Amino acid sequence: MKRFTNILYVAEPGVEQEAAIARAVSLALNSQAQLTVLAVLPPMTAGIGMPPGGPITAQLQQRMQEEARHALESLIAPYRDQLEIRIEVREGRLFQEAILAVLREGYDLLLKPAENPETVQRLFGSDDMHLLRKCPCPVWLMKPGENPNYANIVAAVDFDPWNPDTIEQPLNRQVLELAASLALSDFTTLHLAHAWDAFAEETIKSWSDQPAGDIMEYVKTERSHHQAGLERVAQILRGQIGKQAYDYLSPRLHLPKGPARRVIPELARDVQADLVVMGTVARTGIPGLIIGNTAEAILDQLICSVLAIKPPGFVSPITL
Repeated sequence: MKRFTNILYVAEPGVEQEAAIARAVSLALNSQAQLTVLAVLPPMTAGIGMPPGGPITAQLQQRMQEEARHALESLIAPYRDQLEIRIEVREGRLFQEAILAVLREGYDLLLKPAENPETVQRLFGSDDMHLLRKCPCPVWLMKPGENPNYANIVAAVDFDPWNPDTIEQPLNRQVLELAASLALSDFTTLHLAHAWDAFAEETIKSWSDQPAGDIMEYVKTERSHHQAGLERVAQILRGQIGKQAYDYLSPRLHLPKGPARRVIPELARDVQADLVVMGTVARTGIPGLIIGNTAEAILDQLICSVLAIKPPGFVSPITL
């Protein structure tokens, strides 16, 4: 079971936060972890004709900090008797201050309500997407107002069946570990998903004398290799959590055919996923630079909560 030790909750003003803070508290209690709640205020600027740092600016800044702290106190008030929760208020750009806090304090999970719940499938360019791209620890973006207990969790894994080492890559293991841990704690149905495609299908049509038969055989062979890879993923999960827990979960295996950027969001909608757990740097991506193109396209379409994980060795472009 995955246990977090140091959790950061980043407040998102203007959206419903009760479900998200309740989830953060529950995770901290179950893992016996420390919990910090962070509010980030926009940078204070002086008024027209006023010098930066003047008395009015300083007073307004202090007032805003006091109001932000009071809002955080109200948010965590129902849980004060259950858990000691730290409060922190900072000024700057939200995603930068959140990542700097992760780097300073060594948080192993960042949890935050999604920035725009009405258009959560269009997060590109928002603070949320900056966090998904650049935060070194796992980032959990929660859809405000969601159910406190999940019914369906999708773990999306990526591998090359012709290269067995990619099946057991650390990123896949992290995705499995986190997804299974949450599924067990919420008594949730776990779905293991891997997108595949028959890339030479069109080529065979153009040069084969018997395209129909050759294509069917080729596609069947490709699918069988991906199926074997996904079954190997399931075996890895069984080894991680044990036979009893695995049999209890009885994860459902999904092998949707088509580009991952299209079929993974479709699968999430079809199974009514509450959460998708996935890696955010593609197999061919460059750690520390940008999120994988396929991962970004998937995240941009999801309408459920997301738990995104970076591969080992990822280095954030934001530094202390």
